[in-house]
Amino acid sequence: MDKVVATAADAVADVRDGASLAVGGFGLSGVPNELIRALHRSGVSDLKVVSNNCGAMDSGLAVLLAAGRIARVTGSYIGANKEFARQYLGGELEVEMIPQGTLAERLRAGGTGIPAFYTPAGVGTQVAEGGLPWRYDGEGGVALASPAKEVREFDGVPYVLEHGIRTDYALVRAARGDRHGNLVFGRSARNFNPLAAMAGHVTVAEVEELVEPGAIDPDAVHLPGIFVQRVVVLTREQAADKGIERRTVSVPAASGAVDG
Repeated sequence: MDKVVATAADAVADVRDGASLAVGGFGLSGVPNELIRALHRSGVSDLKVVSNNCGAMDSGLAVLLAAGRIARVTGSYIGANKEFARQYLGGELEVEMIPQGTLAERLRAGGTGIPAFYTPAGVGTQVAEGGLPWRYDGEGGVALASPAKEVREFDGVPYVLEHGIRTDYALVRAARGDRHGNLVFGRSARNFNPLAAMAGHVTVAEVEELVEPGAIDPDAVHLPGIFVQRVVVLTREQAADKGIERRTVSVPAASGAVDG
């Protein structure tokens, strides 16, 4: 039952070229950076990644993306990742863009054994009708487009059929974990991490703090250890390495002023 692995390199040593990965995180929050860096150092390539976004700035999945190690991305957000946009528009990268809520539910469904489900999100758009560019030809044309999906009415309302997602591996980051793999996520890091973890056949969690079994109140567990196969403990420095994507400040209100 002790799932602790000595190093991040050991935890991802069996990931091979062409593997599919579900990766937690949203922007810079809750990203399993050490596991991603270990994959980068291993030289593995042709990866098929499922994640909300593909890294931000020079961290997270952007490390693998910049090295040309990712062949396909299933996600919801490109954002300010210029390299992601460049590879996609240049025909170097296959990208399946889907609504964010649909992505979350596809991961959850895959992890709970639900093969498919119906959702109203995307009805009447190319999400359902097909034709979304999955891969460009590098000259402005579309080399591969999304297929049409089944649409069915329930109580007079149309819904589109979406399939659950299962991946070979999942990489996640948690604030606390025990040796049995029970995990607790910190605040906004509890974004796609539990869902990604559920979707992986082999799930690897990097944890900021390791505690002994029983130290986490069962009611406080966000993800049961049944979904986790390997646990990597971060050093204090690694746990503290949390970037801020955009710093914003507010101008203090003038003395005596009333907000609103």
